[in-house]
Amino acid sequence: MDKLLITGGRALKGEINISGAKNAALPILCAGLLTADTITLTNVPKLNDISTTLKLLGQLGVRCERASDDTVSITANQLTALEAPYELVKTMRASILVLGPLLARFGEARVSLPGGCAIGQRPVDQHIQGLAALGADIKIEHGFVVAKAKKLKGALVRTDMVTVTGTENLMMAAVLAEGQTILENAAREPEVVDLAELLIKMGARIKGHGTDRIIIDGVPTLHGASHDVIPDRIEAGSFLCAVGAAGGDIMLRRVAPDTMGATLSKLQEAGLTIQTGKDWIQASMHTRPKAVDFRTHEYPGFATDMQAQLMALNTLADGTSVIAETIFENRFMHVQELLRLGANIDIDGHTAVVRGVNKLSGATVMATDLRASASLVIAGLAAEGETLVERIYHLDRGYERMEHKLRALGAQIERISS
Repeated sequence: MDKLLITGGRALKGEINISGAKNAALPILCAGLLTADTITLTNVPKLNDISTTLKLLGQLGVRCERASDDTVSITANQLTALEAPYELVKTMRASILVLGPLLARFGEARVSLPGGCAIGQRPVDQHIQGLAALGADIKIEHGFVVAKAKKLKGALVRTDMVTVTGTENLMMAAVLAEGQTILENAAREPEVVDLAELLIKMGARIKGHGTDRIIIDGVPTLHGASHDVIPDRIEAGSFLCAVGAAGGDIMLRRVAPDTMGATLSKLQEAGLTIQTGKDWIQASMHTRPKAVDFRTHEYPGFATDMQAQLMALNTLADGTSVIAETIFENRFMHVQELLRLGANIDIDGHTAVVRGVNKLSGATVMATDLRASASLVIAGLAAEGETLVERIYHLDRGYERMEHKLRALGAQIERISS
């Protein structure tokens, strides 16, 4: 099992490119199930979650080809199965995103209840209720969601909570449904908008994406299209937290600052000097960070996927910060590992109180989930001595060649393979 060995204390300096967004690429790949034509995608990151999704699509009979490092074409003209098995779904919750497209185009689907990071409950009940409102007959049998529908019918669907994958699944189902579907309380994330933009290129009729009310007029069929996946705002934010903790001056290219308002605002509050252009961010940090309070919230609020990384920055800050996690109930698992590095953090339910310390000390730590992994890397970059981060297969699910990018910025970090 691979590990990362980090020798901390080096300021970061240099320029890197940000990869395509994992959370946009996953539903976009699943959208290829909606047509028999070829979908060509660029800026697709090379990540374990992407490989798992391509393997899952391949098992359904989809032809998937990587033309280059960041280009993927998928053709779903000869499906051989309509089932997503547990062996593939258990490692990635986003696998549930094949449910809506399969049901809409083929009238049936059998998808294992999903797995993924153990950061809290992410129930699929909102997906099921929404698809049922569109006319699907859905049962849970032997750990599978079994769905059937002769033809989905447009309807008003209001989810009980804001759910990104739920919005994406229902949007993909509704584009081939008869009549008009209105999704209320819809997720507003840039990744949802990116999926909608691809679907529109494929011939879908969608309005209101990026707001909490999405209107979809169903069409009989969709066709092929080409699409460039948006940059990964979470990867970009993670590197900004890294320079905030370790100090230095970095330039991020192929990034979308307009999707990162809440993150950039909090990092500026922490003391980073940040300048932005259409597709670049320049950030520098030459003083001790200032403690910043924040509360996670659905977009455009502060992303739960950035909570662990900003907490790592706060461990070294001047002052005390209060962090409230409102999205997932079990997303403070990185705290115990940060304590091993010398952080001072108290947890009370969904709130963490972080009292900044003058320095962190290297130690062996264990990654517990994807974003926790990034927080430990960030802390290790700033800590004195060596930090060994174990179980980095979590990191590889969502960060493309992170150690290579950090080395390009002057970090002393290496991957150790068992």
